[in-house]
Order: sequence, then C-alpha cells, then structure tokens
Amino acid sequence: MKFSKSTGILLLFMAVPFFTFAQDWHVGAFAGISNYSGDLSQQRVDMKYTRPALGLLVRKDINRYLTIRGSFTWGIATGADSTNSSKDLVARNLSFRTNIFEGSLIGEINFFDLDEKGFTPYVFVGVGGFGFDPTAKDQSGNRVRLRPLGTEGQGLPQYPTRQPYDLFSFSFPFGAGVKAIINDNWTLGFEIGLRPTTTDYMDDVSTNYVDQNTLLTYRGQKSVDMAYRGDEVTGKVTPGTYPADGTKRGSDKYKDWYAFSGFTITYRLGGGSGWGKQKATRCPILRP
Repeated sequence: MKFSKSTGILLLFMAVPFFTFAQDWHVGAFAGISNYSGDLSQQRVDMKYTRPALGLLVRKDINRYLTIRGSFTWGIATGADSTNSSKDLVARNLSFRTNIFEGSLIGEINFFDLDEKGFTPYVFVGVGGFGFDPTAKDQSGNRVRLRPLGTEGQGLPQYPTRQPYDLFSFSFPFGAGVKAIINDNWTLGFEIGLRPTTTDYMDDVSTNYVDQNTLLTYRGQKSVDMAYRGDEVTGKVTPGTYPADGTKRGSDKYKDWYAFSGFTITYRLGGGSGWGKQKATRCPILRP
C-alpha cells in the first residue's frame, strides 16, 4: 500500500489525542483476598475461607471525580458445612471449591481531586462476567467436578424444570476504597468490594434432593455419593439415610456472592500531570 504524505499527516493528527491525554490512562495490578457467601456459609463474609486473589487493571480518568476501570481478576471461592455452627448444616456435610475468573467494567466516584489533595476516598459500582467450575473432594481425596454429576437432577427427564447450570454468570461489583499518589507516576490504593451474582450454583447447591435411585440410574454412584454426604460425618457409611425426594438441600431464595478486597497499584502513562492536564511550558524570553 502506498504511504502518501496526506496519510502520514492524518495518522499524526489521530495520534495527538493519545499523547496529549496519555496521563488520563493508568495500568496496574491488584493483589488481595477473595471470599464467598452462599448456601454453604452462614455469614455474608466468612473469613475462615479467605483465599488469595490477583488481577490486572486499566483506569481511565474521565474528569477529577469520575474514573472508569476495566479489570481481569482471579480468585478462589470455597466453603464447607463442617465449619458451620448450625447442626443441620454440619449434618449435611457438603463442601466445594472453585476458581473465579472475572472480567469487569467499573465506575469509580472520587470524593476529592486526587492530584490536588494527593489522596481520595472513592466508591465504585459496575458489572462483571465470571467463569466458575465447582469441585469437591470425594472420600478418597480425589477432586471431582460437580456440574457433570447433576447432583440436584439437572437435565433428567423426571425434573424438566432443572437444567444444567451455566459455568458463566454475571456479577455486580460495588464497594469503597481509598487511593493516594506515591509520586508523579504511581498511585497506591486499597478497596473492599462485594459481588452479588445471578447464579445460585457457585457451590453446586440450590434446591432439593432428588430420588436416589433415579440419580443412580442416570448419573451413577459418584453422583449419589457427592449429592448427599451426611453419612460421612461419623466416618461410617450407613446406607438407607439418603434424604427423600424433595427434601430441602439448599436455599434458592438468595443468589451466591463473592468478594475481592485488597491493594491496587497503578502507573500513570505519559507522566504525572493530572487528568488530561499538561504541565505549563514557559516560552523563552527573547532579549535584544
């Protein structure tokens, strides 16, 4: 393709906004913790099951008080009935663990002008999509994927309203934090963020037990073993204790939640001179 002079001038003008407002953009990382809230926990945030979380992020300053952030974050959600105080939950004896891979778009509302004050509290809200895949250890200690087992009868003709759940769902991040300028290029922050979701199956638990024989016929013994684990509490398997069809297994009244909290550190592209502001350049004084 022939590169004409006019094409070069056009590309130059297209590049000017980027170099002029490069300091509006920040790239950085997140390091912190993840937590889970759902059918296997009694609290909104159960610190017993705190796990690590890491992420990458890009920020764009729209003005002094509004910042848009795109991020990709990995964390772990896990829980177990064995640590709950409720005797009924302990007797149910279910557990799970899943990786969470979240992509999100978030708006941050800054209380102060960061470049003027040097720090600012902020609140944020946004939307995200995340992937998950719950697993649990069987009696032999092997980790087993739970969704293919259909532990609540998903996909069986006897339960037509129960379909296999998606391993991708949406979340709605919100929370608060504070960030402070370290120098012209670097900004350090700390935030606490909660994520209500549109799924009740992060932990593979939502509704009721299904008929044991039906589950055995269509999904096999492993599905039966992982659907009800109350007979493992005493360390002795006692056949005949499997709950009757329709017995409550989980609560589909509320969806599952997870949380990411921790530190962010970002680098301002183009040098530090504020949100889209250029440092003043003095013209040389010509003397005769």
